[in-house]
Amino acid sequence: MPPRISVPLRFSVSKLCLRPAPSPSNPQLPIIPVANLVTMAQRRKYKDPYALAQAKQRKDANTSRQAELQKQRKEALGDPVRGITTEFVQSFDNVGGSAVLQEVTSTENPSEGVRITSADDVLLNHFLKPSELEASIRHSQLLTEPVIDKVRDSADPALEAAAKKKHEEGHKNATAALARIVSLANASQKDKTRANIMRCIDIFGRHKTDSTLRPRAPTNPLILGDKPLPEKTPRAGPDTGSSEVQIAILTAKIRVLADQLDTRGGKKDKVNKRNLRIMVHKRQKLLRYLRTKERGGDRWQHVTNTLGLSEGTWKGEISL
Repeated sequence: MPPRISVPLRFSVSKLCLRPAPSPSNPQLPIIPVANLVTMAQRRKYKDPYALAQAKQRKDANTSRQAELQKQRKEALGDPVRGITTEFVQSFDNVGGSAVLQEVTSTENPSEGVRITSADDVLLNHFLKPSELEASIRHSQLLTEPVIDKVRDSADPALEAAAKKKHEEGHKNATAALARIVSLANASQKDKTRANIMRCIDIFGRHKTDSTLRPRAPTNPLILGDKPLPEKTPRAGPDTGSSEVQIAILTAKIRVLADQLDTRGGKKDKVNKRNLRIMVHKRQKLLRYLRTKERGGDRWQHVTNTLGLSEGTWKGEISL
């Protein structure tokens, strides 16, 4: 009888893998010792205190020299925000002398009462002119005068004198109140900026500077020859959009915003910091355009000298 072969139980369920075992993907490579690249001289250098002191001294001298050169370059370029402070730029604070209380004086003619003394070039608040204000005050005085009784038999001179005196005092107080109301000394910063914008238009507008400044030279003088420059189209009103006017207006706004950020709570004002950065970069673009267009002519010199705009306001990269 043949011998029996033992068979494992449940042979059909068992899982057999007849594939060869996979070889390891990352076989261990032999470790090769790497030679030390530090020489003996370098080892002695890092151990020698005299050599370490010399290296530190050279590094400190180089760092201080770099800081000094950077400071000199920064001073040569100037402040990119404020530039150089000039007399005209300082006048932005008091609106060219207009931000003062108007004086109320008595006139020689008693019938005219009191008046506000101000020059014609003084700017007033609420879009008023000194001549308009004076005419309105005189008209209001005539309207509020006490009526004199035509029948003198029934008139009381004492009552008329008292009414006239009361009217004069009331007119004087009203004139003083109007002087405080229309003065830019009591105006908001928005009204002062509006007045400074009017001053910039009047000073830098080409409707005024065309008659005082020389026109820029043509690109190629041979094009015109002996012919005169062609006549320009007459302006319909004051110049409010030329590059120099926009630069002056931006300078006035930048000064106000920079003063606001220099206050105690201005360091946390991130919105106005962004607005200041936008206006400074916009002025930089306009200055570059004007410099390229005018080629360093009289108009460019007039803008930079009056507003105190140094090279730092238009040259290079401005980071705030």
